[in-house]
Amino acid sequence: MSVNDYRDLQVWQRGKEIARTVYQLTRQFPKDELYGMTSQMRRAATSIPANIAEGWGRHYPAEFIQFLRTANGSRTELETHLIISAEIGLCTERDTQPVLKELTILGKQLLSLERSLQRKNS
Repeated sequence: MSVNDYRDLQVWQRGKEIARTVYQLTRQFPKDELYGMTSQMRRAATSIPANIAEGWGRHYPAEFIQFLRTANGSRTELETHLIISAEIGLCTERDTQPVLKELTILGKQLLSLERSLQRKNS
């Protein structure tokens, strides 16, 4: 498959889907969490594909790698918010498990892309 745009990247596509899922999941959260956990989770989730897209737009492999690392940081932040949300009863573990699985896959994909860019850059 040819990659002509960031939207062709599997990491961006998976990140976008995770963000969509997080928005759906957080709709069930109590309204008093709107500026708390709901906001934090949505911000972290949308940050993942946004950083991938921004890194792509920089046109320099070293900068792209840095944005992939930032996306990965947002990924682990979102994992933490999901775990805490289930532990404090905002949602169930059953609700969070599919998203956590997707985040694990995404983490591996981000690392693989980063390593590939490093090899090409050296």
